[in-house]
Amino acid sequence: MKLPYFLGCFRHTLVSSTVNPSEDESGCEFVPIPKFHIFSYNELKAATQEFRYKIGEGGHGSVYKGQLQSGVYVAVKVLSVELESMRGEREFISEIAALSDIKHENLVTLLGCCVDEAKRLLVYDYMENNCLAHAFLGKEQNRMKFNWELRRDISLGIAKGLSYLHEEINPHIVHRDIKGSNILLDQNFTPKLGDFGLSKLFIDDISHISTRVAGTLGYLSPEYATSGHLTRKSDVYSFGVLLLEIVSGQPVVDFHLQYGEQLLVEKVWESYKDNNLLELIDPALNEEFPKEEAVWFLKVGLLCVQENASLRPGMSVAFNMLKHEINTENVIISQPGLVCDLMEVKICQNQSAFTGIR
Repeated sequence: MKLPYFLGCFRHTLVSSTVNPSEDESGCEFVPIPKFHIFSYNELKAATQEFRYKIGEGGHGSVYKGQLQSGVYVAVKVLSVELESMRGEREFISEIAALSDIKHENLVTLLGCCVDEAKRLLVYDYMENNCLAHAFLGKEQNRMKFNWELRRDISLGIAKGLSYLHEEINPHIVHRDIKGSNILLDQNFTPKLGDFGLSKLFIDDISHISTRVAGTLGYLSPEYATSGHLTRKSDVYSFGVLLLEIVSGQPVVDFHLQYGEQLLVEKVWESYKDNNLLELIDPALNEEFPKEEAVWFLKVGLLCVQENASLRPGMSVAFNMLKHEINTENVIISQPGLVCDLMEVKICQNQSAFTGIR
């Protein structure tokens, strides 16, 4: 699948329309991209009741629930002013180009956008069950609603969506920020990867992207967190951490615990060495789960977070491992990568206020 080309230029104020442009009235050429909807700012302001109902917030800005005149519910992401000043229109247009033509059952669909002077907004499908971090992770009463079958399906869906980004799109996309709050859940709890604002497109003759580290502490691979060295294996690491979180129900980082137990990855690794992974399965499941499969999911998570990035499986391999379609009877798991030094800095900077990362 080929991604659409970037727009050659962009008019400053756009009104509601469905576009497939080649040239505007100023004579500025547009490189054609697949049709998507252009909303006016006033249209989205009305749809969100003047941005009244905030349903999420991230590094790129705030997300609001809205309802279009057609009755369709949408999620409107208002990109932050700080981001726009740093990146300008090019990043916004890049995100549109990367997202508008991508359709997959485990990816959030971009419906349209708005450009109004300094304002940049993205319009997505609305997800009825918010995100994985909100609906599942954290409180035990939330986790109890997620039986093993649902956790399995969510894990497989995330792996499938990430595999699509990594291996079925040309050029490939690295998400850069896989975590619970970026996994959205529709009315059927089907997981969909969101927030592609952090994504960068690979260039054919470049094997990695060196850039500023963007992501969430605890999910970052060591090579990415310390040097900004970014490859698809960085996403694999983040997926592995999230998989451990889904199965165990424990936070990725909890500085309330004693040293050595604060990092979920390290805790799972120690249990693996002691041949006691079963103790880490979420007690909220009330032992109503297939023990061998749950333990195997933890092992796949450990495979994904290995310190040596070259030993981590690709996402399609990880997906097939979770489905037991690859013979892994004699698989060897090496030690995980930990970002201890970076976390110690974080502790020092936020010692009085830091309460853990979800």
